[in-house]
Amino acid sequence: MLYASFARVRPDKVDKLQAWLAELMRRRAEVLESFRQEGTREEQAYLLPDGQGFVLVHITDADDSDQANAAYETSSLPIDIEHHAMLSECLAERLQLRPSYRCTAAGD
Repeated sequence: MLYASFARVRPDKVDKLQAWLAELMRRRAEVLESFRQEGTREEQAYLLPDGQGFVLVHITDADDSDQANAAYETSSLPIDIEHHAMLSECLAERLQLRPSYRCTAAGD
């Protein structure tokens, strides 16, 4: 199932976050190990400009987002520890958005 989250990026941390996202691409093997622990199939991240700066749009495909989040939060993998620290440093408030439209073939 797809899950999306949105968070405002601290104005002075946009470049640092962009560099981190590029580093994740270079460290694909570590990211995939994290995916195996979480039950995640895919992630995508976008830095979306708006009138107030940038919003990080994070999309995840996982069977169970609660289980994936719990595995991430308790992970001892270096990539997850670094990722958690980077997001804590670079992100401001999380935006609580609900889908305006959602439809699945499974009907859930």
